[in-house]
Amino acid sequence: MWVQNSNDLQRRHFENNICAFHIGNGYILSVAHNLKSEAKHFKSIENSIYLTDIFPYLNSEQAQLFETCYPFDITTGKRYWNSNNPNEFQTVIDTLRQVNFDTRWITMMERSICKPYLVVQFKGNQFYNNEELTANFNAATSFAEPAINRHTFLVDVALVEAFYNEDIALYKIVNTPQAVIDAIPSLEIDYTVLGDNQENYYCLQSSPTSEIGKLLNKAQIEGFTEHFAIFQERIGGNYNLEGLRYLIKGYFRFGSSGAPYVVYDSKTKTFKVNAVQSEACPIQLSINNQRDGNFQYINAIASPLQIIQDRLKKYKLA
Repeated sequence: MWVQNSNDLQRRHFENNICAFHIGNGYILSVAHNLKSEAKHFKSIENSIYLTDIFPYLNSEQAQLFETCYPFDITTGKRYWNSNNPNEFQTVIDTLRQVNFDTRWITMMERSICKPYLVVQFKGNQFYNNEELTANFNAATSFAEPAINRHTFLVDVALVEAFYNEDIALYKIVNTPQAVIDAIPSLEIDYTVLGDNQENYYCLQSSPTSEIGKLLNKAQIEGFTEHFAIFQERIGGNYNLEGLRYLIKGYFRFGSSGAPYVVYDSKTKTFKVNAVQSEACPIQLSINNQRDGNFQYINAIASPLQIIQDRLKKYKLA
């Protein structure tokens, strides 16, 4: 998840959740399409960025609105959102769009407006039930969430490379002791392009809005597609999602993009990751000629890791 004001416990804000998984040596794989989606607003901003990239383009009425909604904190040198008025909230969104301020998550990350973290949760209050590992976290990176009966740990990650056409993103755990990294389970990669008769193929997914929680479900490779879709990108320009994809039949939930598809290796008796859940397939079951609000999404598109194999090799992951 992307976190704004991560070290300010009173102002901390979580958004832009996506599934991700560890492939060893602290490297994390997920999807790339959420990087260029727009947050549309921000919870705080450095005053220097505001004065350079926003204020000069505001009229007097808009400038007064921003002064009201984002008062300046001289102690931190930042402006913080301070309004409960939904009309003001929408007006700020519209104004930021009007002045073409870039609120894509990747840009907000580059400007240190937000930071990505790997979110690891347990029912107990220790990191993998290990007191010594837990001692590496502080009040900002380890906290109880009674509403969901979980204890949450935040692990700092940095974007290494985004493969936008393939819809895969590679991150690396940073600023974290090696012992903590080693404790996080990882999946070995199987780069094979599997056939449509593959057995023992599963998707390990999670979705924040689903009552099922985490799910390991059987998936079936129905076929293959030379994929082509246009990602609408207002600021940087549209780009294409293209290349080899699996057409998957299984159970797909919104919020599970970035989930790993794993295949069971009977020789080593281990699961290996083979593909990344990318997007819902345009071909879906419709009810009364409608797909909106239809929770019976059964067809998905996955990116086989073979399509970025050569590029991953330079990070010594092969």
